[in-house]
Amino acid sequence: MPDATTDSRTPIAVAHGDGIGPEIMEATLRILDAAEAPLRYDTVEVGENVYRAGHTSGIAPETWDTIRSHRLLLKAPITTPQGGGYKSLNVTLRKSLGMFANVRPVRSYAPYVASPHPDMDLVIIRENEEDTYAGIEHRQTTEVTQTLKLITRPGSEAIVRYAFEYARAQGRSRVTCMTKDNIMKLTDGLFHRVFDEIAAEYPEIEAEHRIIDIGAALVGARPDMFDVIVAPNLYGDIISDIAAEASGSVGLAGSSNVGTDIAMFEAVHGSAPDIAGQGIANPSGLLRGALMLLDHLNLDRVAETVENAWLATLEAGIHTADVYGASSTRKVSTSEFADAVIERLGERPQTLTEARYTDTEVSVTVRPTPRAEKALVGVDVFLDWDEDGRRPDTLGARLDALGGDGLRLKLITNRGVKVYPGGLPETFWTDHWRCRYVATGDAVSAAQVVALQGRLVEAGLDVIKTENLYTFDGERAYSLAQGE
Repeated sequence: MPDATTDSRTPIAVAHGDGIGPEIMEATLRILDAAEAPLRYDTVEVGENVYRAGHTSGIAPETWDTIRSHRLLLKAPITTPQGGGYKSLNVTLRKSLGMFANVRPVRSYAPYVASPHPDMDLVIIRENEEDTYAGIEHRQTTEVTQTLKLITRPGSEAIVRYAFEYARAQGRSRVTCMTKDNIMKLTDGLFHRVFDEIAAEYPEIEAEHRIIDIGAALVGARPDMFDVIVAPNLYGDIISDIAAEASGSVGLAGSSNVGTDIAMFEAVHGSAPDIAGQGIANPSGLLRGALMLLDHLNLDRVAETVENAWLATLEAGIHTADVYGASSTRKVSTSEFADAVIERLGERPQTLTEARYTDTEVSVTVRPTPRAEKALVGVDVFLDWDEDGRRPDTLGARLDALGGDGLRLKLITNRGVKVYPGGLPETFWTDHWRCRYVATGDAVSAAQVVALQGRLVEAGLDVIKTENLYTFDGERAYSLAQGE
């Protein structure tokens, strides 16, 4: 063992994970060692056992220190316990350490791994820190819960610029943005607008936008249409799994999580506790995550050696159970698959495209957002109300009378649909009501909004949430109601 003071190997934090995690990590590290990757592994404890020990984040304080000092983490899949107050460790790591970009390359290895899309070769770049993965949820009434979807201009600019810089560095010609801004006009609309703004700075790269529902369908049915895809967090998560499965198996896909200072590398798939301990898991996804780690460190020759040996193994038909099929010659265990890759170090694939890595660095700079002129023009007051048969007209009459002092009731919605004034009797009503008061003049003060809330509470109404209504530079910055 080299002396720690003279060890030239790059230290990386290694988390063996849960379920199949320890098995595939052991196989992956054996391959890296056999290829003489100049890495030193420092094991850290994360995941289910840490949760059960009382750390609800799934990570112990000392582990944070190791990851932050090494700035590199190779992580096997972990399990987030269901129920209780447990948060996803993956999300916690990505957000806490500023790893804003999730990069998931997906390609087909046909005919050696069966896929209906033999020419598939795309990269999904997923925003990694915000969107619904902010994880801000509340139960507000007996019947209704909510989640907050947060999209920021700096976050959108960082991931979109990263996508274009990645495409430029990797010699890719098209970037496709996917959102649902025909419905979520403010949040997804912001992401789309930022995409259009930044795309104009890269005229050599084709830019296009697709609505996420048809976009996801096309990723599954015609992935050859795409080159680089950039999307907000939730959509990116979904379409990357669709793409990985369309390529032949989600077990073949790795991913990197990249920030300004820290990066994490992992498999796309989960911990698969149903097959844990059986020695049948495919280590390829984690191995491909490790290849992205090597590339990140500019260890290109080692990465090429390992990937080419892995490709040669696939060509030889030596496959784990998840991809075993017509082209397979031998079904092997997790450990036996690692042995087969090690035996082929130095070999190159004969049919599949040989791996070639180049020293390409992707960096982004986010510009400061200019301050806008902000004006308070109303308030949405949310009520828990379950009286008088939930008749909107009854509630509306009470709320009309409580207006004044620069504010008037404009409408009431239920689940986003206008029910007062002039609602339809067919609309279903829950116990959750949004009551929109707007300024009778150009604007109102915060004190007037607070005074309105006080009048509602004094009248016996249960105010559960408020959202101020603003204009920015004179433009409406809140959504209209359905039917408004």
